[in-house]
Amino acid sequence: MAQGNTKTLKDAKKHIERRRRISVFLRYFVLILVGIIMLYPLIWMVGATFKNNSEIFTTLNPIPKEPTLQGYADAMKSYGGNINIWKAMLNTYSYVIPEVILTVVSSVLTAYGFGRFKFKGHDILFTLMMAMLFLPQVVLNVPQYLLYNKFGWVGSSWYPALIVPTAFATETYFIFMLIQFLRNIPKDMEEAAAIDGCNAFQTLIKIIVPMLMPAITSCALFKFMWSSNDFLGPLLYVNTPAKYPATIFVKLSMDSDTGFNWNRVLATSLISIIPNICVFFAAQNQFVEGISAGGVKG
Repeated sequence: MAQGNTKTLKDAKKHIERRRRISVFLRYFVLILVGIIMLYPLIWMVGATFKNNSEIFTTLNPIPKEPTLQGYADAMKSYGGNINIWKAMLNTYSYVIPEVILTVVSSVLTAYGFGRFKFKGHDILFTLMMAMLFLPQVVLNVPQYLLYNKFGWVGSSWYPALIVPTAFATETYFIFMLIQFLRNIPKDMEEAAAIDGCNAFQTLIKIIVPMLMPAITSCALFKFMWSSNDFLGPLLYVNTPAKYPATIFVKLSMDSDTGFNWNRVLATSLISIIPNICVFFAAQNQFVEGISAGGVKG
């Protein structure tokens, strides 16, 4: 009887182990399949940069049959005046980096003010700020263009129309996200810092900012991606071809008069997004932590 029970128990364990293995296999199979589907367009794009036009439109195989570097050679050429892909990328990050820095600084200061201090009109101002989340950017384009044109910022080689507004915490989403993280940080450490003689600014720098670093990294990464991929902003406020960013340069590389050399267009696009990919992978751990964390770090 005891042997029969033991055998039954072993069979049950084997059955459970078999089901667990099947479950793990199916889970990873689905994840790998979805990953391949999501990565295929990027893999195809990389392969297509080494193909000619006829091969690009005749096969879905990302591996080129007759590899050529002509697309990359053409991508290095100048279009629209004294500009090439390297100059365009330099132009891009000459305003993207200041935008990221000013956005992070202004958002942290604003979130700290709303999250830790009560002042007259606090609730009304916070409500108005949150209401800006529902305001489409396209609604602001015309009044902003008229205002910046009056300031003499349109066409400036220093990109003030793109950089200066970020110093005034215009990204409401980042402020809201930082406030939510700030609410999860206990005030005990701030009170201890105040007892030690720290003022509000010192408390922010020494206590709050280190604990908010995952959220700050997420904000910086989002802003870096959005600004790098922005097409409409530079199109409105940059008039000199030599100061065009990469987003506009990619459009310039499409010559509608003689037809598109798609290997050139794809090679130009791939070169322009490489910094974004590198930055994302370098900061992915902090980014994931900043998006998913909801508790207090110990």
